[in-house]
Amino acid sequence: MEMHVRTEEGSRVRTHSEIIRRTASRAPEFIDITEEVEEVLGRSRIREGSVLVFSRHTTAAIEINEDEPLLLRDMTYFLERIAPREADYKHNDFVIRTANMTQDECPNGHAHCQHLMLRTSETIPVIEGRLLLGRWQRIFLVELDRPREREIIVQVQGW
Repeated sequence: MEMHVRTEEGSRVRTHSEIIRRTASRAPEFIDITEEVEEVLGRSRIREGSVLVFSRHTTAAIEINEDEPLLLRDMTYFLERIAPREADYKHNDFVIRTANMTQDECPNGHAHCQHLMLRTSETIPVIEGRLLLGRWQRIFLVELDRPREREIIVQVQGW
């Protein structure tokens, strides 16, 4: 993990940032990163404020939801139904597509379209040094494309 800490001189508000790196085993996959976010919060020593959890990717999202196996399966099926991998996406036609191409480019139009239904980030309040999540709420990295290393920025602000 990388770490960045900044304190404004004369200010009580502090910022603490770290990068979490995770790799999924399949797509779509919901990866619970709640404990890692809590660890970053603990290292920040910030007691009151908020935590921003941000995905640096257009085919991997951040979501808060319940970690219940049947629900996770339902959400996986939902994503697969709204934008099936096998559908026709112009983004996947490497004969006509010329923008934003890389050497390891793969057909992933479905993952970009699924991401339209999800979020790039979540913000969670911090009270008395604890994430103010609800009883069943967990923080997930949602892999939509394929297994590869992903970067999640966790930024804690407060005092």
